[in-house]
Amino acid sequence: MDIKPLLGLSGVLIAAMTSEFNDQVTSIALIDVRGALGISHDSGTWIESLYVSAEIIGMAISPWLLMTFTLRRWTLFAIALCGASSVLIPFSPNIEAIYALRLLQGLAGGLIIPLVMATAFRILTPKIRLYGLAVYALTATFTPALASTVAALWTDVVDWRFAFLQTIPLCSLAGVLVWYCVDQDQPKYERFRMLDWRGALLLVIGIGALSTMLYQGDRLDWFNSRLICVLALVSAIAIPLLLVNEWFHPLPILKLQMLGQRNLAYGVLGLFLFVIISQSGSTVPLRFLQQVQGYRPLQSNLITLEIAALQLVMLPAMALLLDYRRVDSRVVSLVGLGLILASCIGSSFVTVYWNRDQFYIWQLFQAIGQPMVVMPLLMKATNTVISPADGPLASALLNTARATAEATSAWFLELIDRWRDALHSDRIVDEAGQDRWRVIQGNGVLPQYPPPLMPDGRLRAPGSLEAFGHAVQQQVTILSTSDTFLILGALTVFLMLAVMTLPVRTMPPRIHFAKQ
Repeated sequence: MDIKPLLGLSGVLIAAMTSEFNDQVTSIALIDVRGALGISHDSGTWIESLYVSAEIIGMAISPWLLMTFTLRRWTLFAIALCGASSVLIPFSPNIEAIYALRLLQGLAGGLIIPLVMATAFRILTPKIRLYGLAVYALTATFTPALASTVAALWTDVVDWRFAFLQTIPLCSLAGVLVWYCVDQDQPKYERFRMLDWRGALLLVIGIGALSTMLYQGDRLDWFNSRLICVLALVSAIAIPLLLVNEWFHPLPILKLQMLGQRNLAYGVLGLFLFVIISQSGSTVPLRFLQQVQGYRPLQSNLITLEIAALQLVMLPAMALLLDYRRVDSRVVSLVGLGLILASCIGSSFVTVYWNRDQFYIWQLFQAIGQPMVVMPLLMKATNTVISPADGPLASALLNTARATAEATSAWFLELIDRWRDALHSDRIVDEAGQDRWRVIQGNGVLPQYPPPLMPDGRLRAPGSLEAFGHAVQQQVTILSTSDTFLILGALTVFLMLAVMTLPVRTMPPRIHFAKQ
C-alpha cells in the first residue's frame, strides 16, 4: 500500500488533536490564563462558551464545504485558521480581541475534526477501515484524556502561553503532511448555486443560542436572566425551523433522512451520550481533586494520563477484535458500558480521604471500557454509508451530535452541582444546627475535634469558624461528587438499554461491503 495517503491521514489527525488541545487544554488551564491576562471569572466563562458554540457550527458545515472546495484545500484552510487564531491570543490587547480569536479558534476546531473521518473513508479500503475508525476515536478518547497532562506541562512547568503557542509546530507539521500527501481533486463550485443559506443561518442562530444558553444559564440564574430568556426563545424558534428546512432542502447541511437507518441513529444518540458519560473519567475526578484536595494539574494529571496511555493499545485491539465475523459489536459495547458503570459506582464511594491513588483502579475500568463503546458505535454508524457521497453527510450528523454534547455535558454537570449542592448543604447545616452544642458551640465530644465556638460563643481559635465552614463545604462537594458519579452511572444504564434495542448487528466492513 502507498504510504503517502497514510501520511496525509496522519497530518489530518495531528490537526484534529491540535484543535482538541485548543479546547481541552485551555479549559483546564483557564484559571492560569485568566490570571495572567487579568480576566475576571464572569468574563472568562465566555472564553469557553464562544469556543464551543463556534465548534458546533464548524462541525455541522465542514462536510458540506469539504465536498465543495475539495479535501486538500479545505483542510489546509482549516489548519491555517486554527494556527493563526491560536497564536494571536496571548498577545491580544483586550478582552474583545480574545473573544473574537476564540470564536475563530472554535470554528477552526469544528472544521477540522470531521475531516479525520472523511479522510479515513477516502483513503482506507473496507479491509482496513476499522483502523481508520480507531484513528478517529483517538480524538474522542485519547486526546481529551491527554489534555490534562499537556495543561500541567504548560501551566506548572513551562509557561501558560504555550497553551496557545503549541499550535505552531503541530499545525506546521500537519499542514506540510496534508499539502504534500493529500491529492488535489477538482472543486465543485457549482454546489454554491444550491447553497443551503437558510439552513446555515438558522444553524448559526439556533445552535449558537442553545449552546450559549446551556453554558451561561447556571451563572446567570437561568430564566431570571433576560439574556437567557431571549436565547431560549431564539433557539426554540430557530432549531425547529432548521430541522424542517434541512428535511426538504435538496442539498442540505444535515441530511436528517439518514437517521431513518437504525445503526446511524444509534451512532448519533450513542456518541452524544458517550461524550457526557465520559466526563466520569475526566472532568468529575479532576474537579474533585482540585476542590477537595487542592491539587494542581501537575498533581492530578496522572489519573487521566492512565486513560490516554491505554487508548494506544485498546483502540487497535478493538479494531482487531471487531474484524472477526463471530464478534457481535453490540456485546462488545455492553461489556464496555458495564466497565464504565462499575467505574462510576466504585468512584461514588469517594470520601475526604481520597486522593489520586484511590482513582487509579476505577480509571483503569474507564480506560478499557471507553474504546469498547466508541469503536463498535463508529463501526455500526459508518457501515450504513454505502455511497462515498454520503460519507461527509454521516460525518456531519455524528460530529454535530458530538459537539453539542460538549455544551450539554457542561450544563448537565452544573445542574447536578446546583441541585445536589443545595440539598446536601441544607441538610448538613440543618443537622449541625439541631446538634449545635456538640457540633458548633460547646465543649464537644472528641477532644481532637472541638467545636469552633466556646460555650459562651467566643471563637475557640482564630479562624475556627471559617475552618468549620470550609469543612462543611468540603463535605457538600464530596457528597455532590458521589451523586454525580451515580447519575452518570444511571445514564450509562440508559445507553445500555439503547444498545439492546436500537441497533442491529452489522458485520466488519471488509465483509459488510463485500456483500454490497
